[in-house]
Amino acid sequence: MALRYGHTRAVSGLVVITGGSRGIGAATARLAATRGWDVCVSYRQEAEAAAEVVADCRTAGAAALAVHADVAVEEDVLALFDQAQDRLGPLRGLVNNAGIVARQSRVADLDAARIGRLLAVNVVGAFLCAREAVRRMTEGGAIVNVSSRAAVLGAPGEYVDYAASKAAVDALTVGLAKEAAEDGIRVNAVRPGLIETDIHASGGEPGRPARIAPTVPMRRPGTAAETAEAIVWLLSPAASYVTGSFTDVSGGR
Repeated sequence: MALRYGHTRAVSGLVVITGGSRGIGAATARLAATRGWDVCVSYRQEAEAAAEVVADCRTAGAAALAVHADVAVEEDVLALFDQAQDRLGPLRGLVNNAGIVARQSRVADLDAARIGRLLAVNVVGAFLCAREAVRRMTEGGAIVNVSSRAAVLGAPGEYVDYAASKAAVDALTVGLAKEAAEDGIRVNAVRPGLIETDIHASGGEPGRPARIAPTVPMRRPGTAAETAEAIVWLLSPAASYVTGSFTDVSGGR
C-alpha cells in the first residue's frame, strides 16, 4: 500500500463526503483523514466551516478539498465528482450524507413545496451521488448511505416526510448493494438515532436531544464522532464482506 508525506500514513484512496461542513459529515471527514483517506467534502452554504474541515484533514496528512454543490442539482453533482477526481485521484469511497429537515410538523400541515425540496435533497441527491460513484469506481469501492432510525420509527408529529425520505435511502441501499456487488462495490447504510448535531435547530427545537434522551435505552444522545466511527469502518477493508447492511447508531432506540 502506498505511503505519502514521509510518514506511515497508508493511503486508502479518495472518499467524497456530501454535506461535509458540519455534524456527522464533518466528523466523518476528519476521522477518514486519520485513517488513510484523501477527502473531498461538499457543502451548500457553510464555506468557512467546510474550509476548517479541509484544514483539519490536511493537518492529519490527507489531501483534501471542499466543493460547493447542491446535491439536488445534477450539474452540481457532476461537477463535484469531476473536481474531486481531477484533483485527488480515483474515487474509492462515497459517504452519502447530505440531507435536510424542515421544521417539526404534522402530516396534515405539510405543503408540496416543503415535501418536494426535502425529497429532492434527501432522495434525488442520494441517487445522483450513488449513480456517479458506481460509474466512477472502476476498481471497486464502498458507498455508505447515511439514513436514520426515523426511517423505522416514522417520526410522528415531527418529521414524517424526513422519515419517508430516509426509508427511500434504505431501499436504495438494499437494491444498489445487489446491483453493484459483482463490480466490487459494497453499499451499506448507517442509521443514526438521536445525535447531538445542528439538525435539531433546523427543525425548530435545538433542545430536542435533551427532551428525547430519556426514551433512549442508553439514556443519552449520541455524538457525530460515534456515528463517524461506524461509517469509516464500513468504508474500510475490515468490512470487506459486508454489503446491503444497516448499522444502527442509536443507543438502542
